[in-house]
Amino acid sequence: MSDGPLKPLINSILKAYGYQDQLDEIDIITAYEEIVGILCKKHTKKYSFKKNVFTIWIDSASLKQEMMYRKNDLMMKLNQKLGRSIINQIEIK
Repeated sequence: MSDGPLKPLINSILKAYGYQDQLDEIDIITAYEEIVGILCKKHTKKYSFKKNVFTIWIDSASLKQEMMYRKNDLMMKLNQKLGRSIINQIEIK
């Protein structure tokens, strides 16, 4: 039996069975809520993460406009908090 770490094996199994994106989405949503704060979290109605695109649905027009201006900064902060460059694009709807 090998004495190597199990993490690479577990990660490859999760990826092979299609669970990695779901786990990534949970990590992204948690980081998003920490970064944006209570007000933005309150007005965010839905999240989606598919093919390295994080989509956020916001119910406030003024907050949506503000997020449009800050989405590159938000993407950088999220990737930094996650410890890897997983998000390539953020869409605000």
